[in-house]
Amino acid sequence: TWLPNKNEIDVFILFPKNLSLKQLEEIGLDTGKKIIESLKGKWTIEYAQHPYIRGTINGISIDIVPCYKLEKGEKIISAVDRTQFHVKYLEEKLPKEARNEVRLLKQFLKANDLYGADAKTNGFSGYLCELLIIQYKSFLNLLQAVKNWKVKEIIDIEKQWKKEDYNHLKKKFKDEILIVIDPVDKERNVASAVNAYNFFKFKKLATEFLEKPKEEFFFKKEIKPLSAKEFEKIVKERGTDIIAIIFDPPKVVPDILWPQLRKTTKRLENILKEYEFYVLKSDCWSNEKDLAVIILEMQVSRLPQIDKIVGPWVFDEKNARNFAEKHKNDAVAGPYIEDNYWVVEVYRKWTSARIKLIDSISESKDILQHKGIPNFIAEELSKKFKVIGSDELKKYLRNRDFAIFMRSYFEKENLALI
Repeated sequence: TWLPNKNEIDVFILFPKNLSLKQLEEIGLDTGKKIIESLKGKWTIEYAQHPYIRGTINGISIDIVPCYKLEKGEKIISAVDRTQFHVKYLEEKLPKEARNEVRLLKQFLKANDLYGADAKTNGFSGYLCELLIIQYKSFLNLLQAVKNWKVKEIIDIEKQWKKEDYNHLKKKFKDEILIVIDPVDKERNVASAVNAYNFFKFKKLATEFLEKPKEEFFFKKEIKPLSAKEFEKIVKERGTDIIAIIFDPPKVVPDILWPQLRKTTKRLENILKEYEFYVLKSDCWSNEKDLAVIILEMQVSRLPQIDKIVGPWVFDEKNARNFAEKHKNDAVAGPYIEDNYWVVEVYRKWTSARIKLIDSISESKDILQHKGIPNFIAEELSKKFKVIGSDELKKYLRNRDFAIFMRSYFEKENLALI
């Protein structure tokens, strides 16, 4: 069910179970290199759950992945071991006449940035597309169903679970919005990568297409890059303060980079929140080569010099004494009483979110990790970073992809199904 313009091949080499994981990796990599070299191609070592070879031959990308040869029902040793059973299942269950239906679905999703279970996209994998067509028989039938999907919709093609088990399944996959039971492994949700945004976007697109079918749904919409002038106007209208952290992305595969970028963004947001600098909205972007940007749009980026600390109830004498002792050297005013509580006023250490952010990031890799920054990002930040405001961020809009990202950041689509 390949799409015509997708020049990619995945080759899985099956090895006997008596090989250790280390032997599997060593022999698998060596075999992959020899195959690519024999076809006069170039190869690199990539990393997922374990290393594999990615080669390029005449413009075609080939992934050569080692895995264990298993019999049906045997315990999976690594995630890629399931693929052999997926292939057999699809050969049996996906009729030839349904393959074009899968291609239609894949193209529809791809055109709308919903195709791919990778960490950047958080969408629908190729295998999930094939299972959805097996379940609903055709692309149009699927869209009719999608329109009516509920949050935590359960699809169990092979009826491996009883209806009375559905509450258990919803708890088991508690953070997953769509549940599609893997026909070859009843404990696995094939749709685990699909996030809430993409779930509702698919529902909205299905509804719109069924109401007014158009060819343009199958082609990527051109997004105009945000200009510096537009950026200035939007920021002024919003009245917010934008802080951006600029650094080099780590040299890791996208499936490691994107979760770490998102986690770092949330962690920095929470660090600022601890000091009463509140973030309205945040996001992150990278070209996956030499530029990573974390955007923090501040609701509160500056605070007054004075902070009011509310202490214990006046009737709690023991804690009142401790409170007074704690603040005897830093109180600018007080302790005094307000609404039956002891209060002091003190000077704040941090009055600027930007300066606090620079202070928090200016640490060694180990300290950054201790603060909750993921390892690969921590390593890059410990080497070099800069924290900039709106004026300097404008310059980065010369990068077309970043300018497109910034338009998407400000112009969120309406996903409400009314």
